[in-house]
Amino acid sequence: MEDTQVLYIIFTRLATALGVLNGLSLKDAKALTKMQFKAHLFEEEIEVLINSIDTAEHEDIEELLDETILVCDELGASRDYIALVKVLENIAKAISEGHDQDEYKYTNSIVERFKKEIESINKKIPLPPLFNMVMESRSLLEWSSIYALYPFIPKRIKGKGKPVLLVPPYLGDDFSTSFVRKYLKSLGFTTYKWQLGFNMVKSHYIPRLEEKLADIYEQHQEKVSIVGWSGGGIFAKIMANRHPDQIEQIITIGSPVWGVMDMKTPVYGVLEFFRGKSLKERNERFLAELEPIPQLPVTCIYTKTDGLIPWKHCMEAATLRKDIKNIEVFGSHSGMGANVSVLLVTANMLSANIQGKKIRDVGSNIERYLYPNFWKKARRVFKARRALTQAAKQ
Repeated sequence: MEDTQVLYIIFTRLATALGVLNGLSLKDAKALTKMQFKAHLFEEEIEVLINSIDTAEHEDIEELLDETILVCDELGASRDYIALVKVLENIAKAISEGHDQDEYKYTNSIVERFKKEIESINKKIPLPPLFNMVMESRSLLEWSSIYALYPFIPKRIKGKGKPVLLVPPYLGDDFSTSFVRKYLKSLGFTTYKWQLGFNMVKSHYIPRLEEKLADIYEQHQEKVSIVGWSGGGIFAKIMANRHPDQIEQIITIGSPVWGVMDMKTPVYGVLEFFRGKSLKERNERFLAELEPIPQLPVTCIYTKTDGLIPWKHCMEAATLRKDIKNIEVFGSHSGMGANVSVLLVTANMLSANIQGKKIRDVGSNIERYLYPNFWKKARRVFKARRALTQAAKQ
C-alpha cells in the first residue's frame, strides 16, 4: 500500500465527507466508509486511516474531489480505481435508498464526476515502449531453453485429477500451450485442449467453448479451471462471467482483461478486429463482457517488459477482493508459454484456489528468486536495514 498511501488518505476523507454531507454524523459516516472496505486488500490499513479522521470536511467536498482526482492522475492509470468508484457508489446508494432521488442529485453528481474522471485517466495507458517491442526477440531463447530447463522444474503440487481447460493466445493453437499442459498433467491435473484451431479472438468461438466447458463439467461433476494466455485470457474471463456455476477459477497469462477497446498495441491484427468498422458494433458487445469482474478467484500473470500488450491492461483490480491476484514475472509476452515462472505460478495458483488455501505469490525456497516481487521485497528490507544501521551509528 505504500505506493498509494497518499491516495487512500485523501480518498477516505472524501468518502467520509460524502456521508456527512448527507446528514450523517462524523462517527456514522466513518462507520459507513469502513463498511465499504470490507474484504478490501488493504482493509486493516485503511481502517487506521479512517479512524484518524477527526474533522467533518463536507464543506470542502469539491476540493477533496479535485485533489483525489489529481492524485489518481499523477499515479497514472490503474484498474484498482474501480474499487474506489464502487465505494462512492455504495455510500451514495446506502444514503439515498428509499428516498426521493431528486434530493440526492448533488451526491450522485459527485460520484458520476469521479467515475468519468477515472475512465478518462484509465484511457491514458501508452503503447509498450519500443525497447520492449524489440526485446520480444527473447521469446526465441525462452522457447528453445525450456527443453533444457523443463526436467528441473519442481513438481511438488498435487493436481488430484482436477480439470483444467487451456485456451491459446491470439494466432496460436494448442501447440502454444503444450508446455503448460505438459507440466500441469505431470502434477496430476486433467488438462484439456481448446481444439478450435488458431485463435483469431472472434466471438463465434464462444458457443463451442461453452459446449466444451459443459462437457468437461458434466464428465467430472465438478467445476473447471480455465487458463488463458493473451487473447485466450479474454475468453477465460468472458466464460467466467457467463458461467460462474461451472468454473472454479481463471488464470490469465499476459491477457488484456479490461479497457481493451481503448488499448494501444502494436498487434495490428488485434486492433483491426477490435476496431474494424464492419465489426465495431459486434466487437463492442463482445468486449463489454470483459469489463465485469467474475465472482470467483482470478489470477493475472503479467510482465512489465511485455512488448505487445500494455501490462496495466493485464492486471485485474486486486484491491477489490482478496481472491484476485496479480503476479509479475520476468520475460517477454511471446515467450510466456515457455516461461518457467509462468508454469510455477499457474500450478501454485490452481492448487491454492482449489484447496481454499491462502493465495501465495510464488512457491518456496529457490523458486522465489524467479520473481520480481522477491527482489522488490529484498530491496525494501535492504534499505530498511541500512537506515537502521545508519541511525545506530549516529
